[in-house]
Amino acid sequence: MQDFQSFLAPAKINLFLHITGQRADGYHLLQTVFQLIDLYDTIKLKPTSDGVVKRVNEVAGVPAEQDLCVRAAKLLQQYTQCPLGVEILIEKRIPMGGGLGGGSSDAATVLLALNNLWQLNLSRKELMALGLKLGADVPFFIFGKNAWAEGIGEQLTEINLHNSYYVVLNPNVHVSTAQIFANKQLTKNTNPKTMSDFSGTAKLTAGNLNAEFINDLERVVCSEYPAVLDCLTWLNQFKLSQFGDARMSGSGASVFLEVADKKTAVDICDQKPKGVQGFVAKGLNQHPLMNFTS
Repeated sequence: MQDFQSFLAPAKINLFLHITGQRADGYHLLQTVFQLIDLYDTIKLKPTSDGVVKRVNEVAGVPAEQDLCVRAAKLLQQYTQCPLGVEILIEKRIPMGGGLGGGSSDAATVLLALNNLWQLNLSRKELMALGLKLGADVPFFIFGKNAWAEGIGEQLTEINLHNSYYVVLNPNVHVSTAQIFANKQLTKNTNPKTMSDFSGTAKLTAGNLNAEFINDLERVVCSEYPAVLDCLTWLNQFKLSQFGDARMSGSGASVFLEVADKKTAVDICDQKPKGVQGFVAKGLNQHPLMNFTS
């Protein structure tokens, strides 16, 4: 069989995140816009003929049997009855537990890449349905384009974004998503908005964007994790009126500020507070593996 081949798994940010309700099974209903950004994990895959799915390197804090990459490969193998196996090597750059979708993106890249390497020829729709079994964000990365998302995050509509630059800060805390969603202070009945609301005046007028499109989890996270609030406050000193306030991505802890150009982003990031991770990211139009299935 062949050698290891490398595949990119991009991060995402949530430009806003509203919780609009809760299903009987406990899953929360939401509205969000997913923006792909050019920060990547690298997934290296080596198909094998022995049928064994094996991760060959350590990933801090993630036992192999719980790793979404391993689970994705096994799920695909079971679904297709594929007799082949794979060795998986993961190079992490996306901060874990930061609300940037690293684990979900890694799993999506495994599904997309193995669909090709194992010559399974599953459609994008089939892969997205499999991905949903692994996590609510996985279908977005298989969808492969920036998206307006509803339901539990799996109902996706392509949205055109202007691919700004972002300063992204990751305070040195790990936010428990389950703990935040269980918090009694969390707003769970935000009135649903429309995609045209977001794409029209709300996206052009900072006042509207700030008032109408926020992250409903942000207030609760900031009350429980002061380091997140500190990063948001620090970033907001640099905000420009046309881009609005700094935002938290997902359930945190990463926060971001949209800026006009790369130089501005680099200048701000260079000043970041001590003890805080940070990087500059540019929005992507589509996933690097977009053409791997149809």
